[in-house]
Amino acid sequence: MNLHVWWLFVATVFVVSAIPGPNMLLVMTHGARHGLERSTATMAGCLTALVIMLSVSAAGLGVFLEAWPRLFDALRLLGAAYLVWLGVKSWRAKASAVDVRDESGAAQSTRRLALFRNGFLVAGSNPKAILFAAALLPQFIDASRPVLPQFAVLVSSFAVIEVSWYAVYAGLGARIGDRLKSASVAQAFNRLTGGVFVGFGAMMALVRH
Repeated sequence: MNLHVWWLFVATVFVVSAIPGPNMLLVMTHGARHGLERSTATMAGCLTALVIMLSVSAAGLGVFLEAWPRLFDALRLLGAAYLVWLGVKSWRAKASAVDVRDESGAAQSTRRLALFRNGFLVAGSNPKAILFAAALLPQFIDASRPVLPQFAVLVSSFAVIEVSWYAVYAGLGARIGDRLKSASVAQAFNRLTGGVFVGFGAMMALVRH
């Protein structure tokens, strides 16, 4: 892989990752509700799912999903249903701010695990990511050279860029969180994020590949 090809990949991923989507919205929401430090568990969950999806796309699952549209549709609808459920849950959440500073170590571990699980499920809920990766990665890989090292470089670069944007969104969320001590503001935030999640779910369900 030539250096200019790598830079082109970095620029492409930088722009694509910056676009607000379910992952970034979830990271920002958790940053607002749980603070920047605890939202790192959400970031880890999102990134883990995306790296797995990149790996399975390299293994050819993207081609398989294209060949079996019913399987793709089933996964897409399941992902859409999860996003809608997450949105309804956020909409109905209590307006009081979440304060976990006094939780025990076990309770904090449980909460972090829940945040990781939410991040993993949201990032993994869209099978279109597999197709996107299957279409994107081959454009930057030189078939005349060993593929695995190139794949490792691309995935590592993607992970660094994605986490950087997670930190930006989580930091923004943490700043918003300072305003959520007002019950009315907290309720408005819950309903706004809930509505956006439902919107993402609806788009995923209605838009066909």
